[in-house]
Amino acid sequence: MNYVYEEKMNKTISVFEENLAEIRAGRANPAILNKISVDYYGVPTPINQVAGISVPEARMILIQPWDASILKEIEKEILKSDIGINPNNDGKVIRLTFPELNEERRKEIVKDIRKLAEEAKVAIRSIRRDAIDEAKELEKKSEITEDDLKNEEEQIQKLTDKKVQEIDTLLEKKEQEIMKV
Repeated sequence: MNYVYEEKMNKTISVFEENLAEIRAGRANPAILNKISVDYYGVPTPINQVAGISVPEARMILIQPWDASILKEIEKEILKSDIGINPNNDGKVIRLTFPELNEERRKEIVKDIRKLAEEAKVAIRSIRRDAIDEAKELEKKSEITEDDLKNEEEQIQKLTDKKVQEIDTLLEKKEQEIMKV
């Protein structure tokens, strides 16, 4: 039974990691483009499937489409997205230059990621509650003993503590990355 709930907790952590990857820390990170798609011959296609994306400098992303005809479309979609960076199109490639983050903006970002971390922890605790409820239901139906129930609850709690600790570790690492000057 724990396996199913552990998978759910792992999925929650995975989503949290994806959210963290999309947060700008003053350094160029191609993951910021993950949710942006362009209309490529009538099909919404992620930018990384229609262009080469590289990071030539610490604060710059270079997007080089394999088909030059979609350069304008990529530029338009980046402008429509909420990444807060204006693309610089030279006719061959698009450059995204990330400004240096000031102290106030860094603190704002840290506050945002702490909120994301708390949401992930709430989701983990919700999964724990579901697991314990299921164990109690099995005990009520006499499918497991009272001792089995206590054992199961302990295992679920240990798993929950471990996953919450993983979230805290990821949060701390991202905070350090953002606050580094």
